[in-house]
Amino acid sequence: MRSKKNYLLLVLLVAVVVMIGLWITKILNGTLPYMDQWTRDPVEGLAVDSQFYTGFRWITELGSSHFVIPLVVIMAVILYWKYRTILPVLVFAGGTWGAHVINVWIKHVVQRERPSILVAANAEGYSFPSGHAMISMVCYGLLAYFIVQLVKRPKAKKLIQGGLAFLILLIGISRYVINVHYLTDVMAGFILGYLWVLVMIFLYEKLRHRRKKIQS
Repeated sequence: MRSKKNYLLLVLLVAVVVMIGLWITKILNGTLPYMDQWTRDPVEGLAVDSQFYTGFRWITELGSSHFVIPLVVIMAVILYWKYRTILPVLVFAGGTWGAHVINVWIKHVVQRERPSILVAANAEGYSFPSGHAMISMVCYGLLAYFIVQLVKRPKAKKLIQGGLAFLILLIGISRYVINVHYLTDVMAGFILGYLWVLVMIFLYEKLRHRRKKIQS
């Protein structure tokens, strides 16, 4: 049963990588992926003074560097205090920083122009993949992972995971709504961020078990 599940996950991973590869190929050829062609009209016609736009404009700040950096610092201190070890801090802070580095590197490789520039919302430079979507996925995703380890009640665990997952979704979608990213930018950011979260959790678990083995 487990091998079948792993096989399905591998197939899904390959399909996702191929899909992102097709998007990048179209972008490098100077054409919009079909998904972006189908989803441009709703946001291009959205009034910037509407309550809908304003709401998402506020939400997008939760994934901006001036919010995420202090959050990482504060949560790093709390994680060290709760876990009494530096490993969760290194994985959480290092994973978030690593996501930023990877995101910047991919952006400079693909060099996709944004649908619009909005400096006040950290929306300048290249577009693919969305940094807000990718870094929020990693930052809040790893935060959910480490917080849940400290919580005993199943309902509380689900509430924390669901709440932070919904926040990640809103932050990513906000970049599409305020028209500083194409929808494929956001989806690629989510996918790449999630894969990086899995890598960091795998690394953490390996290092944690290795440390336990040495101590025993």
